[in-house]
Amino acid sequence: MELKIELLSAIDTVTTLEKQKIVEFLHEHLDQYGDSKEDIMKALEYALSDRPGQGGLVLLGQDEDTIATCVVINKTGMSGYIPENILVYIATHADYRGKGIGKKIMKETIERTKGDIALHVEANNPAKFLYEKVGFTNPYLEMRLKKNQ
Repeated sequence: MELKIELLSAIDTVTTLEKQKIVEFLHEHLDQYGDSKEDIMKALEYALSDRPGQGGLVLLGQDEDTIATCVVINKTGMSGYIPENILVYIATHADYRGKGIGKKIMKETIERTKGDIALHVEANNPAKFLYEKVGFTNPYLEMRLKKNQ
């Protein structure tokens, strides 16, 4: 297997079909830790946006024509008190897990991202150990208030 990692950002022309393929991949391989296809598309379009105050990057790891792994980073537009970037999604194809691909794409993501990176991970998510291996720490307890809509 030869993993080819491609960086996608606002300067790239990513077709609707390519975006849909990425959304389908993330929706399937995020397993129980994922979101709706609509929300994944919003994050993807934000990352690929050239509008002021938006942007980010997408790293796509492919083995020939198969997406093996994908990361979506959104810029927060802040620095100092909030990290400049948030890792919104990372997923590895079920058939490629346990082969070091997650660690490889995380290291590549860290190298290519300007500024600090935050992420949210559920305590029981096995990927938590990968994040710790590449340098993420958990100095805060996140709390959320969800208003009824």
